[in-house]
Amino acid sequence: MTTPTLEARTVRRDDRITLRFMTTPADTAAGGRSVAAGSVMEWIDKAGYACAVGWSGAYCVTAYVGNVRHRRAIAPGSLIEVQARLVHTGRTSMHVVVTVSSAEVSTREYTPATTCILIFVAKDAGGRPTEVPVWTPVSRSDRKLAAAALDRIPSRTEIKSLMLGEDYGAPTEAPSVTMRFLVPPGVVNWGGKAHGGTVMRWIDEAAYACAASWARDGDAASAAVAVYSGGIHFFAPVRIGDLVEVEARIVYTSAHSMHVSIRVSSADPRMPHDLTLTTQCLSVFVVPGEDGVASPVPQWVPQTAADLRLHEHARDIIRLREDIVPIPASLTLEP
Repeated sequence: MTTPTLEARTVRRDDRITLRFMTTPADTAAGGRSVAAGSVMEWIDKAGYACAVGWSGAYCVTAYVGNVRHRRAIAPGSLIEVQARLVHTGRTSMHVVVTVSSAEVSTREYTPATTCILIFVAKDAGGRPTEVPVWTPVSRSDRKLAAAALDRIPSRTEIKSLMLGEDYGAPTEAPSVTMRFLVPPGVVNWGGKAHGGTVMRWIDEAAYACAASWARDGDAASAAVAVYSGGIHFFAPVRIGDLVEVEARIVYTSAHSMHVSIRVSSADPRMPHDLTLTTQCLSVFVVPGEDGVASPVPQWVPQTAADLRLHEHARDIIRLREDIVPIPASLTLEP
């Protein structure tokens, strides 16, 4: 039997990946009752990135994360399983669905907790978008997930257009929290930038601080939890040593939820006021009651023209999101 030449060999590409590990004390949210949503989002990005790189054979960047639905809290000390699978490819982009499941150590029976879809763009050595191999669905679940990914493109495009067309940086009287810090070397990726998952952790921390402050009901405030994050758009990289500003502000409250706009900007620390918008998203927080049902939250009533505009804008986004059918975890976990 002859050995195939280098040119004739087929490069094996994997379209899915599974990570398993145990949570650490550092993953625990304020109050100690559950794992922080920011930790979950870091895991999502790590698994999605590994899947995208494994398929493309190139360095990749996170371009978008959408419909992060936290179906239930994850208990500290749980075993974690993060499954990522490719569901669609464009010319230079890859759509990856990620499902996070958890289990008690004693049972090792995994139950889905969070699902979402990410879009990665492959880059060449010069940092320019580069073509990726075409992915073709094979199984029943492949075909259904591919169709779901395509169905979401129009709604996602409309939401992105609305978000980019709105001035989130306008002066506000809304409840808000701003965090400023230098990007540490410990969060660097192979491209010399901060991991997308790390940026999402910052987003969750600032949003939590804003929501918990607004809930401000003793112990209930510390129980504010993220149930949804969407429209996480990455516009520019965050470099190691940059000054980062993460601003979170309430834009809308329903009877039982707080909708928070988060903007991440960065600057050369020598020019701290010359900020560039890098990431933007909207997150939803609730305060769980003892019966597991979301407790009522204080209502925020906008007063200024800018706040009134963002309030109505948030309602428009909510209406559009209602048209996006969640991807069932049972489908994402099918072979």
